[in-house]
Amino acid sequence: MDIIKSMRAVGLMSGTSLDGVDIAAIRTDGVDVYDFGRAYTVPYEENLRENIRSVLGIKPDSPENAARIKMVENSLTAFHAMVVKEFAEGEDEPVDIIGFHGHTILHEPENRYTHQIGDGQMLADLTGLKVVSRFRNADVLAGGQGAPLVPLYHAALCAEMEKPVAVLNIGGVSNLTWIGANGEMLAFDTGPGNAPVNDWVFKHAGMHMDYNGKLAISGTVDEHILASLMKHKYFAKYPPKSIDRNIFNEKLEHLEGLSLEDGAATATAFTAEAVAYSVNSFLPEKPKKLIICGGGANNPTMVRFIRRRLSEIEVLTAKEVGWNSDAIEAQAFAFLAVRRLGNMPATFPFTTGVSEPLPGGEIFEPHPRR
Repeated sequence: MDIIKSMRAVGLMSGTSLDGVDIAAIRTDGVDVYDFGRAYTVPYEENLRENIRSVLGIKPDSPENAARIKMVENSLTAFHAMVVKEFAEGEDEPVDIIGFHGHTILHEPENRYTHQIGDGQMLADLTGLKVVSRFRNADVLAGGQGAPLVPLYHAALCAEMEKPVAVLNIGGVSNLTWIGANGEMLAFDTGPGNAPVNDWVFKHAGMHMDYNGKLAISGTVDEHILASLMKHKYFAKYPPKSIDRNIFNEKLEHLEGLSLEDGAATATAFTAEAVAYSVNSFLPEKPKKLIICGGGANNPTMVRFIRRRLSEIEVLTAKEVGWNSDAIEAQAFAFLAVRRLGNMPATFPFTTGVSEPLPGGEIFEPHPRR
């Protein structure tokens, strides 16, 4: 393993919630985090958001689909490049490396297939910076789930906390990292995150999300429908496991006929119920604390529903422990980019189920400008 010095790394995350690009800077050597820099989210332009939505679930299995996906990929990459350039102008130190997740349009690890749009070489050329992207591909091709990828970063953040501890990231889907007293780990996708709520309110109210959980808190959970949603076969699978954001779409049709508020409440409860089921069914030991990060941490109704279902565990938001909730995934890909430069593993049997520890990501150097 090469020895990597501390580097100024910038991470980019385009979450399945379709809200925009999260960008964050950290200083790290891929093992320890020495400094947290600026972080913010740049919302997608409406046209780009809808173009991304239009290719979700599509494979480049025909010339037409391939051309359509490539067009959206180029637009998405150009948008990321603009975000990076504006961010770098406000930095006091030069950026050494970019971790570029891209946007997942289809994730089928059972078929050894995952597709994140985002052209690493194009981003390197547009920004003039070294880029690491395609973080999931090697793991999936080796038989791993390709997700979640953030557990190592969660462990770095929790290094000084009493164990066992768990970190729950709620993006479009939800993933959980459990860290034991002796450093042992387990990580997996618990199930739905913000995607069912976002999709429901977008379809029925033209809203991109249930802002502050106001719709859900004013609605009533339909317990019969919730029980039906929890019968999805995914919940019977043992970790490691991961999902595509659209895996529950067929089940979520059961919400049709509910009011806007009741549908939002039931979709929110679905995420909370899946989290509680996962904590109670699969963790080796109950965590002393469960820390919620990601977009879901900003939804007080979502947090309230999870607290109600895990009343015996101290459930905290990232903000309550001093973390920047919205920046954690972007920070994680900055962290993983530096690990890739040192050829350090990003995935493990206890995080993605890959047979042996495996580095993840491809490195792209900017082409010389003529």
